Amino acid sequence: MSASAMKTHAAEAALDYVESGMTLGLGSGSTAEIFIARLGEALKAGNLTSLRGVPTSEMTARAAKAAGVPLIPVDQAVRIDLTVDGADEVDGRFRLIKGGGGCLLREKIIAHASDRMVVVIDETKLVETLGAFPLPVEVDPFGFTITAKKVFDALRASGAPRCDVALRRRGDGLEPFVTDGGHYILDCACDELPDPEAAARRLAAIPGVVEHGLFIGLARTVIVGEEDGAQVLEI
Repeated sequence: MSASAMKTHAAEAALDYVESGMTLGLGSGSTAEIFIARLGEALKAGNLTSLRGVPTSEMTARAAKAAGVPLIPVDQAVRIDLTVDGADEVDGRFRLIKGGGGCLLREKIIAHASDRMVVVIDETKLVETLGAFPLPVEVDPFGFTITAKKVFDALRASGAPRCDVALRRRGDGLEPFVTDGGHYILDCACDELPDPEAAARRLAAIPGVVEHGLFIGLARTVIVGEEDGAQVLEI
């Protein structure tokens, strides 16, 4: 069973949480895009009506428009009923690492504003301890080298056994990757993050850090795509 098929199982299972009339936060990434495609199919079939989506990235907005999912600007969203998004890692306490696609700031704004966050992943994303996936940290371009040193110090102080902080670059490897909000991303390879809450607190206190990819206390439901369907986990 391919990872793509498992992602599809998870994305399709997330439709069970969607009701007509909802305002939905639409996450970013490959699994979220599958969910958006299935959502568009449900709208075209008349199984769901009067939905509005709030995209978390320009790429998500393009995927939603292609699928026929109506969108509204975030500043017109009085309430977000549900957000469906992916993750790069999920531990047993539903703590997440997100930001591999570079959309973590907008994803966190929408997730925090939502009544419920449903995370859709394939089973390879479940981990015992966060940190094998490099933690993305979104930073202001001004003084980013100074910020990078502070980020290193913060992660080591939180218990990370090592921390290799690297500026994310575009596909050509020459220019820095720039987020939709105009920021840089530092990818922090730590092997493990034994105390994600401490890491989150220390990172949030650094001037220059716009947001970090630790999503703690936001996900209530995790849908894990498997070979023969999807497993729904809730807390």
